[in-house]
Amino acid sequence: MEQTLSFEFENEFVQNTERIKSVDLHPTEPWILLGLYSGTISIWNYQTKCEEKSLKVSESPVRSAKFIPRENWIVAATDDKYIRVYNYDKMEKIVEFEEHKDYIRSLAVHPFLPYIVSASDDQVLKLWNWKEGWSCVENFEGHSHYVMQVAFNPQDPSTFASASLDGTLKIWSLDSSAPKFTLEGHKKGVNCVDYFISNSKQYLFSGSDDYTAKVWDYPSRNCVQTLEGHENNVTAICAHPELPIIITASEDSTVKIWDAVTYRLQTTLNFGLERVWTIGYKKGSSQLVFGCDKGFVIVKKEESNKPTSGSQKTSTYAELNC
Repeated sequence: MEQTLSFEFENEFVQNTERIKSVDLHPTEPWILLGLYSGTISIWNYQTKCEEKSLKVSESPVRSAKFIPRENWIVAATDDKYIRVYNYDKMEKIVEFEEHKDYIRSLAVHPFLPYIVSASDDQVLKLWNWKEGWSCVENFEGHSHYVMQVAFNPQDPSTFASASLDGTLKIWSLDSSAPKFTLEGHKKGVNCVDYFISNSKQYLFSGSDDYTAKVWDYPSRNCVQTLEGHENNVTAICAHPELPIIITASEDSTVKIWDAVTYRLQTTLNFGLERVWTIGYKKGSSQLVFGCDKGFVIVKKEESNKPTSGSQKTSTYAELNC
C-alpha cells in the first residue's frame, strides 16, 4: 500500500463562549485573542485554559481583532465603523477613530512597518500609519461590493490581497490607490483570502459563498484547483505555515483539511460548535484555533507516516472553571 503523509487530530481544548468572529494567536505568549459578536475582546491563555483579560469595546460586533506585539497593542474593528487600539498589558485604550462609512470586516497588520490595512462594507480599503498619528495615508478603491478580508503578501509585504462579495480578488500595492490586477472565477462573493508557498512557488487561496475554495497560481494569475465538498459558504481559510496542508472552514459547521500539494481532501472535522467563522495559527506551532458560533477549539496536529485514515481523536469536553 502506498504510504502517504497524514495527520491525526486531537482537540486539546474546547470552550463554549459567545459567537466568535475573529481569533489571533500571540507569537510569544500562550494567548488567544478573541473578537466576539457581542462587542467584546477577550484574551485566553491556552496553557492554563483560563480567560486572562476581557474588555467590552463596543455595542456592535468585533469582526477583526489583532495583536501588534511590537507595541504591546491590540487593534480591534467593529460594526460601529471604529478602529480602536488598546495596550494589552493594562487593557487601556490608546486611540479610537472612525473614517469608514460602513462595517469594518478585516484588519491586516504589516509585518514590520507601522501600517494597518482595513477592509470595509463601504467597498474601500484604507492604509493607516500609527507613527503618523494613525493618519489615513491611502484609500484603495475598485471593489463594487463589501470587502470581506485583506491579507499582506508574506514574500512581498509592499503588496496585499483583498476578497470581496463582488466575486473577485484584487491585488494592491501600498503606493497606489488602484489595484494591480484582479482575479475572477468564483460564482458568488469571496469571503476570505490567504497566501501560501508550495514547492517554492507562491499561490493565493480563496473561499467563497459558492461553497468552494480556489487555489490560484500567483505568477500566472490562473486558477489551478477548485476545492469542492462544503455544503454552505466557505467563511475562513488557512495555509498552515509549518505543515503541508491547507484548511477551509464553513457555515456547514465543518473544517476540511486538504493536502497543499495534491489538493486531496485528508479529513473533515466537526466540533459541534455550529458555524465556523475564523481560523488562527502561529509560526513554529502545530496548533490551530477555530472560532465558531458556540465557542472555540484548539486543535493539535500530530504528524505520522501511515495511510490516510481520516480519523480524528477527540478529547473529552471537560468543564473548566477558572
